Amino acid sequence: MANPIDTKVISKLAEILDKNQLTGLNYEDENCKISLTRELSGAAIPTYAPVSAPVVAQPVAAPAVTEDVREEPDYANSPNAVKSPMVGVVYLSSNPNSPTYVKVGDMVTEGDTVCLIEAMKTFNPVKAHKSGKVTKVLVEAGDPVEYGEPLVIIE
Repeated sequence: MANPIDTKVISKLAEILDKNQLTGLNYEDENCKISLTRELSGAAIPTYAPVSAPVVAQPVAAPAVTEDVREEPDYANSPNAVKSPMVGVVYLSSNPNSPTYVKVGDMVTEGDTVCLIEAMKTFNPVKAHKSGKVTKVLVEAGDPVEYGEPLVIIE
């Protein structure tokens, strides 16, 4: 017969998941294995399974690198980068049925909204810091972003 799951452990794990803005967390002891996952806008969903034989990690070969692969420039210190003012989830349009605020090739004016960042169920507009042409959109709708992360390049 399986041992009952300690709901205090699940609650504490869910708290850690939320506090650290994680999308997944695994916990294992000799009696059970708990895996918590959540969608970016949803609550934690606990799943668990009885512990069986330990899993042995298998070595994985590194992917082959071709010479045509070019390293993406580091936009973190670029004066042309519109950076995230907060941690959250980026949205490129006001709703799924609307066109994106900006796309590569668009001309923007200083103060134009280039995307939204959702944080704490609030949508915060991110504005262009200068006028110019959008040359690169570095994120996709629904991507989690960090404070200071480059989102859009305007030249």
